[in-house]
Amino acid sequence: MAPPGPAGAFPTSAEPLTRSIFRKFLLMLCSLLTSLYVFYCLAERCQTLSGPVVGPSGGGEEAGAPGRGVLAGGPRELAVWPPAAQRKRLLQLQQWRRRRPPAPRGDGEEAAWEEESPGLAGGPGGSGAGSSVAEAPPGTLALLLDEGSKQLPQAIIIGVKKGGTRALLEFLRVHPDVRAVGAEPHFFDRSYDKGLAWYRDLMPRSLDGQITMEKTPSYFVTREAPARISAMSKDTKLIVVVRDPVTRAISDYTQTLSKRPDIPTFESLTFKNRTTGLIDTSWSAIQIGIYAKHLEHWLRHFPIRQMLFVSGERLISDPAGELGRVQDFLGLKRIITDKHFYFNKTKGFPCLKKAEGSSRPHCLGKTKGRTHPEIDREVVRRLREFYRPFNLKFYQMTGHDFGWDG
Repeated sequence: MAPPGPAGAFPTSAEPLTRSIFRKFLLMLCSLLTSLYVFYCLAERCQTLSGPVVGPSGGGEEAGAPGRGVLAGGPRELAVWPPAAQRKRLLQLQQWRRRRPPAPRGDGEEAAWEEESPGLAGGPGGSGAGSSVAEAPPGTLALLLDEGSKQLPQAIIIGVKKGGTRALLEFLRVHPDVRAVGAEPHFFDRSYDKGLAWYRDLMPRSLDGQITMEKTPSYFVTREAPARISAMSKDTKLIVVVRDPVTRAISDYTQTLSKRPDIPTFESLTFKNRTTGLIDTSWSAIQIGIYAKHLEHWLRHFPIRQMLFVSGERLISDPAGELGRVQDFLGLKRIITDKHFYFNKTKGFPCLKKAEGSSRPHCLGKTKGRTHPEIDREVVRRLREFYRPFNLKFYQMTGHDFGWDG
C-alpha cells in the first residue's frame, strides 16, 4: 500500500481524469474558434466577390457593372474575373478614387463633392474598406492599366457656371462606360497653346466602348472654344447645363461674396444706372445668362443635334430623368436610374445612394447650396424683363421651353 499524502488521504484516479477532460475542452474550444474564424473570412471573401459576371439589371451584364462584384486586388481574387472584366472594373474603380475636392480655383471651381475615395472592396461589409486602388499588389495595376489608353474626350460638358455641371459629372461617373477627369482642364480657354498631346495626357485611361469626358463650364462663354473643339473633332458631343439666368446670376454672386465679403451689393453691380434701369451686361454674372448670344457662336461650328441642353432645375427635381436623357445622348445604356438617388432635404440637392465602391452616400459638398442673400424684388423683376427676350430666343434655338418665364 502506498503511503498516505500530507493530509493523510490516498491519491485517486480523479485528478488525472480531470486534467485530461480539461485538455480536451481546450482543444475543442480552440478548434471551434478556428472554425468560426475561417467561416468569417470565407463570408467576407464571398461578400467581396459577389456576382462578378452579373450586371446591375441582372440581365447578364459583364463584370464591372456597378453594384455587383468588386476587385479585391490579389492574384486569387483576380483569377475569378474574366480578363476583359478585370481591366474594365479596375479602370472603373480608379475612376471612383475620389480625392477630397481641390482647393478653390480662381475661376470659381470649388470643392463640390463630399466623401473620400472608396476602397477596392466596396459595398456594405466588403473587406478591404479604406484601401485605395493604389494599394493593390505591385504589378497588378500596371499589368491591367496598360490595356487602357488615354483618349481625347468624345464628350465635353461646356457650361454653364453655377448651372449644375459638377453634379452632372459626378452622377455620370457612376456609369461604368464613362471615364471622366475630375478637375476642370481649361484647355480650350486657357491652355490651348500647350497642345493636344498635353490635353490628352490629362485624361484617364479608357477601354474600347468607354467614353472619355471632361467638364469646363467657362467654355460656353469663350469665343475661341467652339472653333478649337471643332478642330480637335467635329464629332465631339457637347452638353450644356442651363439654369434660370436670374437664379444663376444670384448664385454666381453668392459664390463670389463668400470669397470676397467686401464686394459691392448685387443691386449695384447689376445696373449701370439704377435710375434708368440699364443692366450692366459687362458684369460676367449677367453676361453668362444670355444663353442665346453664346449659343450662336457654337452653332457656327456644331449642328444643334450634337448639343444636349440639360435643365439645372430638373437635375435637382428629377435627376434620374435628366440622366436618362444624357445617357441616351451619349449612346450609353440606361444604367443610372432612380435607384441611385435620394433627396437630401437639408442640402436641398439629390445625393447618390451608396455610390459604387462605397458604403456611404455621395452628396454635393458644403460649398454647394449656399443660402442666397435677399435681393430687392424690383431688381429681380427688372432682371426677368431683361432676360425674357433672350430666353424666348434660346427656347426657339434649342426647341425646348425651360419655363423660366412662366
